[in-house]
Amino acid sequence: MKDRPPVQDWMTDWDHMDPRWTENPYRIWDEIRSSHPPIAHTERYGGAYLPTRFEDIQEIAADTEHFSSRQVVVRETEPSSFGGAPPITSDPPKHAWARRMLLPPFSPTEVKQRMGDMRAICNDLIDQFETSPTFDGARQYAEHMPVRVIAGMLGLPESDGDKFRHWINKIVVEGVVDDEANLEGLTEITEYFQEQVEQRRRKPTDDLISSVMGFTYEDGEPFKETHIIGSLRLILIAGIDTTWSSIGASIWHLARTPADRERLVADPSLIPNAVEEFLRAFAPVTMARLVAKDREVSGCPFKAGKTLLLPFPAANRDPERFDRPNDVIIDRENAHRHAAFVMGIHRCVGMHLARAEIRTALETLLARVPHFELAGDVIWARGPIRGPRILPLRI
Repeated sequence: MKDRPPVQDWMTDWDHMDPRWTENPYRIWDEIRSSHPPIAHTERYGGAYLPTRFEDIQEIAADTEHFSSRQVVVRETEPSSFGGAPPITSDPPKHAWARRMLLPPFSPTEVKQRMGDMRAICNDLIDQFETSPTFDGARQYAEHMPVRVIAGMLGLPESDGDKFRHWINKIVVEGVVDDEANLEGLTEITEYFQEQVEQRRRKPTDDLISSVMGFTYEDGEPFKETHIIGSLRLILIAGIDTTWSSIGASIWHLARTPADRERLVADPSLIPNAVEEFLRAFAPVTMARLVAKDREVSGCPFKAGKTLLLPFPAANRDPERFDRPNDVIIDRENAHRHAAFVMGIHRCVGMHLARAEIRTALETLLARVPHFELAGDVIWARGPIRGPRILPLRI
């Protein structure tokens, strides 16, 4: 990661790659939210805006006329042209059908059928560190279950997990400020899926890759090759990075908050609501939009051609939306009203799967390893997806 000049003023020079944002973005969002207007701007990234209030983020996410999804990451330069990642990079009217095609494999019914596999994966992972005095809650646990679940759905070998993690780092982290890293990651993952698609053309299989290959547009025409590959890239990256980040952040909270951990151990029925509160408090996903037409929001003019960051985690910390927003309250009554799965037309297709994975990971860990605490420094991921990447724990 290239060295970057530190931010001097978060209202006029914000940078989501600044180490202070990575370590503790909440104070930054509070500062911006209490300013007038509650929207920051920076000349970095070619000029970009940063709303922080729930109401403003919701308004922008719903306004597809003025704010386009053609660019969903705020980067130093224009994104590499690889055909996008539909439906997340699609605008209406193309978006609706592309999204509809992906919904069935991620339905609650389909997810329920995978619960047994999720538990088995978690137990297998815990078997490998349960008798050790310490373990890494991110590298030895949180990172693995989503990788293995998505690999199973796509019909990919679990042994390719290191490749998946490498591509995610190149595209989602390093690629934000490093064009070469972004190009390397996108090229490798694209070539990988092109090979997988070609294999299935020669010999069809019963997996999600074959399903996507069989999808058609509304007029009955098959998905174009670029659409197929783009959707597969999206499923792999979004299905892994966001979920392992949420699992890791939840474990981090329980490691540093023994009262909450002990309460969930004593009463596992609280875990589903706790999951919603963890999603609210530690939402991992920050996305972007391209300003398609001039627009004013909360007194701030947005100029066409510029980009903006949509920090859904900041929306979840808005005191106008949640009482005591910076407190984690595992039995919070309205925790489910969070924006962790994004607002607007791009609400997460895989939210039922993510919820099930987070819940299963916590239930299994707390049942088998009920006592653990932080054992060293935690390192958080930089970039648009935030979660612990090194999480040393003592049993």
